[in-house]
Amino acid sequence: MAAPPHGLGPQATALSLMLAVIASSNTPLLLLDGDLHVIAASASFCHDFQIEPASVPRSRFSGLGRGEWAAPQLSSLLESTASGAGVAAYEFDLIRDGQAPRHLVINAQKLDYVDKEQVRLLLAIADVTEARASQKLQDSLLREKAILLQEVQHRIANSLQIIASILLQSARRVQSDETRGHPHDAHSRLMSIAAVQKHLASTERAEVELRTYLVQLCKSLAASMILDPELLSIEAIVDESVTDADISVSLGLIVTELVINALKHAFPGHGAGKIVVRYESHGSGWALSVSDNGIGMPSDAQSSKPGLGTNIVEALAKRLDAEVEITDAHPGTSISIVHPHLAAAGPARSL
Repeated sequence: MAAPPHGLGPQATALSLMLAVIASSNTPLLLLDGDLHVIAASASFCHDFQIEPASVPRSRFSGLGRGEWAAPQLSSLLESTASGAGVAAYEFDLIRDGQAPRHLVINAQKLDYVDKEQVRLLLAIADVTEARASQKLQDSLLREKAILLQEVQHRIANSLQIIASILLQSARRVQSDETRGHPHDAHSRLMSIAAVQKHLASTERAEVELRTYLVQLCKSLAASMILDPELLSIEAIVDESVTDADISVSLGLIVTELVINALKHAFPGHGAGKIVVRYESHGSGWALSVSDNGIGMPSDAQSSKPGLGTNIVEALAKRLDAEVEITDAHPGTSISIVHPHLAAAGPARSL
């Protein structure tokens, strides 16, 4: 190995190389000794923080500039680093007279130096003022967007309820029972969608807790469609699942259609009975079912012809990559929407 130039020993050579690297760094760097005096500073540090280069060597770190680096907590952390503990991403506000505050991130590391008796600390300083301001602006815009979305959803829900009331008033003026049924159905659908919108407007999270959501939806359906809750009821049995808002809307619309269908066909003449809505998930698979203990599935082909509600359910299930399964519940009917990743859980359970 060739001898060090100019007769310098290994320690002097290492120090000379370190000083050259620090001086030429584009990142603001400082080399401190164990007493927190500055040994060297990069030109970028002096330039970025407006410090006269000639005043830096042998100055105490806390005395740089006009004392703006004299933060007691920062000095304490640097002293701990000199004892062997590293400072990872310490955030520090640099306050200088007549200038806007700058938000800095300081990383300090005790160097494994050739001379074990000589403590050396390397400080790397990053200015994240603009990044933090940008993040703060983004967070503010997201909050404003969330508030606006909630307001829009709330207004949509109110508008749907107004339209539903108009439909119900129109239905009362219609003489034909068959014709009167159409605005009644539209009223029920609008009321349930309004309930969906109100629930979504009440949550700020991207995910929806399905138990609360489906229980409230069933209560809304029961209140708007069941004349005598002592004779006919709707119960929701839901596990602890959560899902995103878009999927929850589809699930809510499916429940609405299936409950409307059960109320119309399973209990003729507003007979006594019960409708149960169940939801459970396992991993990425899930199953939603609506069961009743009514008169069961019709035996004649004409009565079992798919209607609007059936078509809506099938379209929503397809959108969710799920399958529709219809079974005889003995008594009544059970209709399940099953995601392919979860097999149907055997025969329908009794109510």
